[in-house]
Amino acid sequence: MTSEVIVDVRPKEISIALLEDKKLVELQKEGQEESFSVGNMYIAKVKKLMPGLNACFVDLGFKRDAFLHYLDLGPNFLSYQKYLKQVTSNRKKLLPITAATVQPILEKDGSVQTTLKVGQEILVQIVKEPISTKGPRLSCELFFAGRFLILIPFNDKISVSSKIKSAAERARLKQLMQSILPKNFGVIVRTVAEGKRVAELDKELKILLKRWETTITNAQKCTKLPKLIFEETSRTVALLRDLYNPSFESIYVNNKNTFNEVKEYIQLIAPGNEAIVKLYSGVNPIFDHFSVTKQIKALFGRTVTYKHGAYLIIEHTEALHVVDVNSGNRSKSAEGQEMNALDVNLGAADELARQLRLRDMGGIIVVDFIDMAKAENRQKLYERMVQNMQQDRARHNILPLSKFGLMQITRQRVRPAMDVTVDETCPSCFGTGVVKSSIMFTDTLSNKISILVNELGLKKLKLHVHPYVAAYINKGIISLKNKWQMKYGRGIKVISDQSLAFLQYVFYDEDGEEIDMKEEKEIKGPKAQPKKGDLKE
Repeated sequence: MTSEVIVDVRPKEISIALLEDKKLVELQKEGQEESFSVGNMYIAKVKKLMPGLNACFVDLGFKRDAFLHYLDLGPNFLSYQKYLKQVTSNRKKLLPITAATVQPILEKDGSVQTTLKVGQEILVQIVKEPISTKGPRLSCELFFAGRFLILIPFNDKISVSSKIKSAAERARLKQLMQSILPKNFGVIVRTVAEGKRVAELDKELKILLKRWETTITNAQKCTKLPKLIFEETSRTVALLRDLYNPSFESIYVNNKNTFNEVKEYIQLIAPGNEAIVKLYSGVNPIFDHFSVTKQIKALFGRTVTYKHGAYLIIEHTEALHVVDVNSGNRSKSAEGQEMNALDVNLGAADELARQLRLRDMGGIIVVDFIDMAKAENRQKLYERMVQNMQQDRARHNILPLSKFGLMQITRQRVRPAMDVTVDETCPSCFGTGVVKSSIMFTDTLSNKISILVNELGLKKLKLHVHPYVAAYINKGIISLKNKWQMKYGRGIKVISDQSLAFLQYVFYDEDGEEIDMKEEKEIKGPKAQPKKGDLKE
């Protein structure tokens, strides 16, 4: 199996697609102004104690206060608190953690009332994004994740991933880490560290130790709370850190700065493999070029079709996700209804495992498969689902089918589920049901180009339109595009964009910034005429 990563960097949004054998299996989208906050560390104050929940709320500056349960304080909470007090009491000289005194382990059956007080300063790390009406979930057991290792301050344990089965290799890694790990630090050795040399692990350990030193230095200098003292790496790099494996064939990026950032990271974790990072400079949007846009349109939405006309219906509620399996207009198998149901269900298991990763669905998922009479067929379906979910990095648990033909799945949820709208709002009528004559559409485009060139003085611009419209504009020896170029200059380019609706269009300047030329603004009168620099940020 070969894997490719496609990174689409736009002025407002960064999208990252993971393809396995050219099939889209993971999609992450993040606004340029938003941040992926899991892993970020803060020094903050306790805002409110909740004795009934044995928890407290912490103010991080988010819309909703963050939630911290007593059990998430961690066994080394008292050591963190003593060290934080020592560090903040002397802002000129930093006490190294190796010289800190380890305090007794925090009791598991203790109370938040006797451990914390309102206004107390604590070090916290976000372990779960704000979801729906809930604020972020916090932990006081800090960790720094690398590709091979996870560093945990004030922890004296060396743990090795359970996926490393060889007893000799587990013993080698433990002995190796004992020889290089400083005092008052623990570590978790990740699966990808199997077979790695001491030099590679030591190099990453030093990077993680440097991150800890920078974090605690930021906490030492902090005078105003809450304060972000450690921020996770960029979304692109964080995804690559967890996903990267030798089967990666290519990583395509359409932005020079992000390209340099990704290449630098690959040089760090896999020296000699940086050639797989490639800068995409094609005319068409990068997702269109690699057929990602088409797959997004087909795979997201309430109804998802898979082989032979069968389909899934996926519904999301506050409590859980519900999936219904339907055979559709599929013809009956010659071997009877039972085999037909088994075939449809096995196909549904394949597609569902893909959808869980693609949409990053978490929490409780209930799947209503087509009823099967034979126990061996139900067992076969369960085994297929377990096998398919082995590729999923999120923690999950799958139960066999119940007597009602329902399968229950729990999957780790750290972010809201991916929700991509595939329905297209009419760009001509904006939902009113009344449109201008479509034959006048190209005249409208010509008028807008005239405004941009003659009134605003833009010499170079790109017009993104639906592929059908692009084909019409480019057709013929003396095409409409050629006429525009002769009239307004050769700096005008017409680009096919699959993400746009039929009569939708978007103008971009030479820096890639979108120019706001929406019809809604124009019909409001002369005040809505665009000015030079009226760009969407």
